[in-house]
Amino acid sequence: MEEILSLGNIEKSYSGVKVLKGIDFTLNKGEIHCIVGENGAGKSTLIKILSGATPCDSGEIVIFGKPVHVSNPRNSILLGISTIYQDVDLVTTLTVADNIFLGNEINKAGFIDIRKQKKKAQDLLDSLKINIDPGMLVEDLSPAQVQMLQMVKALHRNAKILIMDEPTASLGEDETEALIEMVKRLSAQGISIIYISHYLEEVFQIAHRITVIKDGMVTGCYRANEVTNDVIIKAMVGRETSMIYKRESVPIGESCLVVRDFSRGTVVNNISFDLRKSEILGIGGLVGSGRTELLRLIYGVDRKDHGELIKDGKKITVNSPLEAIKNGICMLGENRKADGMFFIRSIAENICIVRNENSVFVNNGTDSKDVMDLNSVLNIKMLSPQQEIQSLSGGNQQKSLLGRWLLSKCEIIIFDEPTKGVDIGAREEIYKYMVELVRQGKSIIMVSSDMSELLAISDRIAVLREGKLAALLPKENLDEQKLLELYFGLAKAG
Repeated sequence: MEEILSLGNIEKSYSGVKVLKGIDFTLNKGEIHCIVGENGAGKSTLIKILSGATPCDSGEIVIFGKPVHVSNPRNSILLGISTIYQDVDLVTTLTVADNIFLGNEINKAGFIDIRKQKKKAQDLLDSLKINIDPGMLVEDLSPAQVQMLQMVKALHRNAKILIMDEPTASLGEDETEALIEMVKRLSAQGISIIYISHYLEEVFQIAHRITVIKDGMVTGCYRANEVTNDVIIKAMVGRETSMIYKRESVPIGESCLVVRDFSRGTVVNNISFDLRKSEILGIGGLVGSGRTELLRLIYGVDRKDHGELIKDGKKITVNSPLEAIKNGICMLGENRKADGMFFIRSIAENICIVRNENSVFVNNGTDSKDVMDLNSVLNIKMLSPQQEIQSLSGGNQQKSLLGRWLLSKCEIIIFDEPTKGVDIGAREEIYKYMVELVRQGKSIIMVSSDMSELLAISDRIAVLREGKLAALLPKENLDEQKLLELYFGLAKAG
């Protein structure tokens, strides 16, 4: 196969800490080369170097047989490299066609030729077998269509190398399958793809080769059809590990929270259940079943049409997250970037913000000390508590948000997809913290799309279907097949 990209001995340090330690990597024409590794392994830094967002300290980059210096993002694009990040790089208030031609508009007599742009965009979409109306606004597209549009925009720029960073992290099963099929079509057309994902099943479905990065070094490069899950996981975490976490049991107490007749429109329909002290109650269901919508009602983000909450035998009113927190209920949302973090603020500020909410002055020294004490448990990989939280990996950001609620001393913690976008090693750490929380007498409600996670972590599992509670069973009565049957309405709760 024709080699079109080669990285030799790439090194990079931040504030004296070496994050890339002599990375070697090659990419062939038409190849899908997946990169996997724990959060903080160096994957994002490598992407930034290739995309021109940051320079490497040393090493050589060769593209199409010529040594190059990738000095900035525009330079990277001119070299034929386009990077598709998790964060959407599109103007949501413009049309699909406008976004494809943004910065390279078709002009006629000094004005943008909207009709011609729309036709050319349609031709490009048709050639890639993508069913999107070029006149639609980007804000009206599904998450999968947004990812596909970013790929179309890159190909319009004559990209020969696509770098995709966790492209399916926010997609459902059907959307993921559609995106994967498009990736395979592009590969067959000779486009080379560097694909980064935490989902090993997905990686094995599409990869020609898999490179593992750990602690800034390549620990293995394998042909996908010649390697197993176990080998990849061991290269990632440095030890044998099970894909299914085995948690210890914790004695469960009396009911501490009753959710009674919760409803909102057609998305949540008369749902009732109870949560017990020191219990992890899992909630499963298909996309659109009402899982996240239910959590948002309990936490007061959205207003319910009717229903009541009873905590420790007393009816409570929760019409906002602030009221929820005052009543000892907190939540880690699925979209931590949009809903949970203050990106340009420090780790200490993000962790201590709820505790400091009523303070006139903030004591940075006290906050930093408390974060360091907390970090003996959380093991957040950071340079200092004053480091910006946006510089952390996804798993360490999630652990930081967990630290926020540990300091707030909430009694009931709601997790929406707690390990989404988190590597296997960090996932196990989060599971351990959750078990430690219930050991301390706290209670947890957890929504997860990962059935093995639900079965491994939960004490009981509530299944939602079409906004209704379809089943509430001990996990011992369930397996993945039974869960799927309940999700699809093919089995009864008994």
